[in-house]
Amino acid sequence: MGKKKCRLYSSEYLQFGFAASPANEHLPMCLLCEKVFSNDTMKPSKLKLHFTRCHPDKNGKDVSYFRALREKLMKRRTLSKTVLHQRGRDVTNKIPLSNDTVQRRINAITEDIEDTLWSWLRQSEFSLQVDESTLPGNEAVLLAYVRFIREEHFVEELLSSKELETDTRGESIFQVVQEFFSEKGIPLQNIIAVATDGAPAMVGCHRGFISHLKKIVPNVLSIHCVLHRQHLVARRLSPRLNESLQYVISAVNKIKSNPLNDRLFRQLCDENNEEFNGLLLHTEIRWVSKGACLSRFFQLFDSVLQFFEEDDASLTENLRIRKADVAYLADLYFILSKLKLHFTRCHPDKNGKDVSYFRALREKLMKRRTLSTSYKISLLIAQTGKPHTIGEELLIPAIAEAVETVLHPR
Repeated sequence: MGKKKCRLYSSEYLQFGFAASPANEHLPMCLLCEKVFSNDTMKPSKLKLHFTRCHPDKNGKDVSYFRALREKLMKRRTLSKTVLHQRGRDVTNKIPLSNDTVQRRINAITEDIEDTLWSWLRQSEFSLQVDESTLPGNEAVLLAYVRFIREEHFVEELLSSKELETDTRGESIFQVVQEFFSEKGIPLQNIIAVATDGAPAMVGCHRGFISHLKKIVPNVLSIHCVLHRQHLVARRLSPRLNESLQYVISAVNKIKSNPLNDRLFRQLCDENNEEFNGLLLHTEIRWVSKGACLSRFFQLFDSVLQFFEEDDASLTENLRIRKADVAYLADLYFILSKLKLHFTRCHPDKNGKDVSYFRALREKLMKRRTLSTSYKISLLIAQTGKPHTIGEELLIPAIAEAVETVLHPR
């Protein structure tokens, strides 16, 4: 049996919208529907039949139209072959699996990023935020952040994380910052503002971090962080209420700080069919959290007493005799939390205003109500005649109503 004849592609077939298949040049492919036919179809009559039957709207198109289609198709195929048609083995072989190689490249990238940040800080002014924190292992860590303008955009980056080896005094904090800036060649004079919390080690007048920094940079602007501002209205408790609050916090810490106690207390709450099965922690930074902590504590008050009844009889007795104080504190801080959330939501532009601002508003409001009271009395006199003709039965109720409006506004 003779060998089957293989037909070859001719450039004349392009007028019917056919080109040689990129996968096999002996097979025709329609450029319009991208359908590949067998070699037996490589005849002008069959190609023309497919073109006129399946693509009549393209009849009469110039050869340049199909040539452009072919170039576009070949370009797309070349791109996908370059990107997607690589063997998976070749790609994975290029990925370094050595621990040393990965670590070395990570270190190189880190050093490049740090060097770029140091060079920016040497050439521009920036603000500095410093915060000292204690880790669970009692290690003192000093975190520093910088914020500056780069190409008309604000840039905020972590500057350093240093361990305070000896103590957390203001002088020690300043020495760590000064040594770091000296090591990186960043002048302290580039600091235009510094933000800290309200700790004495930071804002102390004589030995705080700010005072040491101002000896070198006298014009630096020191800012007290809003998150650490102490709200006196919620902190000035009487000795009795403060003592009751400390008992509550002590009980919460004994349960939440020990995973075993926390699990046992949750199990006890489930056995007692309590609405909640756990207490909430209180953070001193955000005093508003006291409201949620105290409310949850009072709701689980009986379960808390039952939990400490055998292990800590003294704490149980102190909590039992202060149940009324706990209820009062829960209601008090719940109202304060509600007022704080309402104020933040309804008046976000006034958040952070000083107490003197609201004191001025109050005086302005009281002055306006006083003027309104005077107007009411004058109007009453004008309606009834001369002042001496106003009887006691008219004047006293009118004044009483005006005073009531001032003292108890609606």
